[in-house]
Amino acid sequence: MSDSAARERDAAETESAFSHPAVAPDASAAYGSHPDQVIDFYAPRGGRTGAPVVVVLHGGAWRAPYDRAHVSPFADFLARRGFAVASVEYRRGSELPQQRGTGPVAGRWPETFDDVAAAMDALPELLARELPAADVRRIVVTGHSAGGQLALWAAARHVLPEGSPWRLPRPPALRGVVALAPIADFGSAVALDVCSGAIGQLLGAAEDFAERSAYADPSRLLPTGIATVVVQGTTDLTVPAAVSEAFVDAAAKEGETVGLTLLPDVGHFPLIDPAADACAVVAEEIAQLAW
Repeated sequence: MSDSAARERDAAETESAFSHPAVAPDASAAYGSHPDQVIDFYAPRGGRTGAPVVVVLHGGAWRAPYDRAHVSPFADFLARRGFAVASVEYRRGSELPQQRGTGPVAGRWPETFDDVAAAMDALPELLARELPAADVRRIVVTGHSAGGQLALWAAARHVLPEGSPWRLPRPPALRGVVALAPIADFGSAVALDVCSGAIGQLLGAAEDFAERSAYADPSRLLPTGIATVVVQGTTDLTVPAAVSEAFVDAAAKEGETVGLTLLPDVGHFPLIDPAADACAVVAEEIAQLAW
């Protein structure tokens, strides 16, 4: 496929994913005092009891303009598949443009990670209150793009370096992680300039980058012992498949098997587009871990 044809298809896939109206949650609950410290809950359709829980971490390069609204149709899709869904919001980069005028800054250190850790820690209590019929023994975390990085990170907090405020004393009680086109290997992602320098903005200046990446790069937080699957489109122009492949290779070097589901001729956004066949594949991967 020519570059122009690939870009045209990518544009069409993006337009389709963002064409769905936002879906209001059944309930929302705060896990902190900041306006972005909130979780939206979607009850499994049909009043199903004992439904597994899917925690959704949205993408958007950790940048402020991209919030959980754009994954609300995906959250609703999962609820219609019989899952209880918790869609997490978190603090992202500043709304202000960078000094060099390249767009909104990606992420906040350490607030982005503070929020994901706090949301995951608060989840059992909030689920008991907002979705009492859900089965909190069956929790799968999924995330798309930058949210895929955060999903992998949430499952790896027990292997964070000693002294990290986010470190857990034992593995989190998760059935698994399904990471969707995740920014999962910072080295390859930086080399490919994924999301226009977003990783450098997330981690900060050069003097901070190396130290902070040890606390944030999923490829350096291995092995986790948590069942992990990566779903990746082979024609993804936003987060190329090489990034997911590098993460899977890093896991293998640490003795951990990570499943990699490559979807031919699929780009970045069909993974969260309810109108795309790829989204049904994602739901099936989640179901296999949840049950």
